[in-house]
Amino acid sequence: MSRISLLTLAALTSLASPALVVAGPAAPVQVITVQAAGTAQAESSLDAVVEAVRQTTLSSQVAGAVVALHVKAGDRVKAGQELLRIDARAAQHNAAGSSAQVEAAQANLAVATKELERQQQLLQKQYISQGAFDRAQSQWDAAKAQVKALQAQTQAAQTQSGFFVVNAPYAGVVSDVPVTVGDMAMPGRALVTLHDPSALRVTAAVPQALLAAVAAQPKAIRYELPGVAGYTTPQAPQQVQVLPAVDPVTHTGQIRLSLPAGVEGLAPGMFARVWLPGASTGKASVERMFLPSTAIVRRAEMTGVVVINNQGQPSLRQVRLGQTVGERVEILSGLRMDDKVAAEPALAGAAR
Repeated sequence: MSRISLLTLAALTSLASPALVVAGPAAPVQVITVQAAGTAQAESSLDAVVEAVRQTTLSSQVAGAVVALHVKAGDRVKAGQELLRIDARAAQHNAAGSSAQVEAAQANLAVATKELERQQQLLQKQYISQGAFDRAQSQWDAAKAQVKALQAQTQAAQTQSGFFVVNAPYAGVVSDVPVTVGDMAMPGRALVTLHDPSALRVTAAVPQALLAAVAAQPKAIRYELPGVAGYTTPQAPQQVQVLPAVDPVTHTGQIRLSLPAGVEGLAPGMFARVWLPGASTGKASVERMFLPSTAIVRRAEMTGVVVINNQGQPSLRQVRLGQTVGERVEILSGLRMDDKVAAEPALAGAAR
């Protein structure tokens, strides 16, 4: 084979190699320049939690094995409904023994009563002395006192037998049942936790510097419940309560915002956000920045955006989100004016 033929074959082979194939130009990434979307009154955002006004952890006053469990987490119960039962055989035997002792004491009292009546008749006929009658009277008094003591002991034993049944103190929803049949119930050990779903509230810890603004403008406070239909935008609470105490360790005070009854999908422990009037910076108004919700990158507990620098290189930057208005989300921190953000993070490459 000639030298020219070998060169031609080598050239054709190199053209067919995929390592030398040049890809076409990448699709352009749409960029959003961060601009101010007007000004608004300075506000502070606080993380909060949904709580039940009435939440009760039930426990037993006596020890014993759990022999019957009638509810599970998520069940709705009525006031007075039996939730679980503890083995009460020993207590029942004690109550039966006390009842038998009462019957014996009553029999002794009956004998002492007849004896007292006979001694009284003999005393009237002067057949016995006053001392003999006084002894009969003392025996009757002792028998009567013994009957009262044993009756009280029997009532206490019967009352204690009722401690082996745990009933619902009010109508509500069972939140947790940390025991099962066969577990040993001890005084103070949690058996059932339930709450009243008709009365819920939002509780937040407010820094000491903002407590004055809260007390001065309670009607300006707003809350939102992310993930709950109809409450993803700031709402006005029905009532605001500021607790008259400040934690000496964290220097925060608590506020409670009442929620309307019957909100679907709401449960104690859910995350909430509270908006307070005034800001710790002392500014009367602040510039607001908004981005489309599609530009937000969410990874577990982190939220961020893909920022494009002057060289066109993308990088993931964490941001803090504020209120949601339609399809736009307010950016509270993490970005500056004139920053360039990828409108579609998946196409920018840095969000993978």
